[in-house]
Amino acid sequence: MGTTWLIGTLLAVAVAAAILLVLRRIRLLRSGGISVALRTRLDESGRGWHLGIGRYHGDEFSWFRPLSLRAGPDRVINRGGLEIATRREPQDAESYSMPPGSQVLRCKGAGELEVEIAMGPDALTGFLSWLESAPPGRRLPWAS
Repeated sequence: MGTTWLIGTLLAVAVAAAILLVLRRIRLLRSGGISVALRTRLDESGRGWHLGIGRYHGDEFSWFRPLSLRAGPDRVINRGGLEIATRREPQDAESYSMPPGSQVLRCKGAGELEVEIAMGPDALTGFLSWLESAPPGRRLPWAS
């Protein structure tokens, strides 16, 4: 009887955790989030992409893994000093882990920041608008 109770409790905890993760993803999408794939391991293999939710908050672009237990964003990219180094179509091996119709942007920022971000056409338009819309007097490096 003790083993059955333990298995039932563990199963209930796992189901509750799965429900919480699904609700978190829905909340992030409904509160202005966009589907974005991101990778920090930049090599030619096409591996390392993670699909997530991106949100804008002032000068910051926050990226959340939808199945993460972390309360805050997994990655924060600041608009100051951010520039687009290259822009390309996804390779065949990469396209499975990206939103449909994605473009891949290799971004470089202040310090050692270098990431690739993949997003669909509508999200890309919003990202480029956000990047260009710095307050007056602030100089932003730009390349597309």
